[in-house]
Amino acid sequence: MAESNRSKDRLALSALELFAERGFVGTSIRDIAKDTGLSISNIYHHFGNKEGLLLAILETASERVLATLQEASRQPGAPLRRFKRLIETHLQLSLILKKEAKVFFLDEEHLSPEGYRVNLKYQREILDIYREHLAALQEAGEVNFVSPTIAAFNILGVLNWHLRWYRPEGRLSFEETSQEVTTFILHGLLGVSKP
Repeated sequence: MAESNRSKDRLALSALELFAERGFVGTSIRDIAKDTGLSISNIYHHFGNKEGLLLAILETASERVLATLQEASRQPGAPLRRFKRLIETHLQLSLILKKEAKVFFLDEEHLSPEGYRVNLKYQREILDIYREHLAALQEAGEVNFVSPTIAAFNILGVLNWHLRWYRPEGRLSFEETSQEVTTFILHGLLGVSKP
């Protein structure tokens, strides 16, 4: 049983690397089997097919993201401080889960209806965390918007785009870039200009 779990983990790790590097369509089951030294039948046995492998990666990463964001959400403090912590935590996760972040943005048209449903479930749960925080900010009179849902989509758009364009070798460090993104989100919400 332990050997079976090790094989499953090796396949998932290899698929993550290859999907992040070549994309879902650019990676074949044969590529994953060759990279791990395992047979193709191992992939079918553990995951059903290539999409099953992708969904296993998405589920593992999404559960980690959700658990970490929920933990950050439960920390004490005023609504604005808690919201800033949520953003900072989300940005930090993008550094920790760089390869997984690339897989999050694989074209959804390659997912079956069931795969799309599973992926959407996690996206909605993350959206709900942001909506809850934004509603608390709205109730505290810290922000001025009509819809916490639209504000949450806008913020997630900023955070998700950061996952696509950030490069560690860029001019600014990760900390500097994260500070810029956080400041943009907070001051955009609060309508305050940075001096």
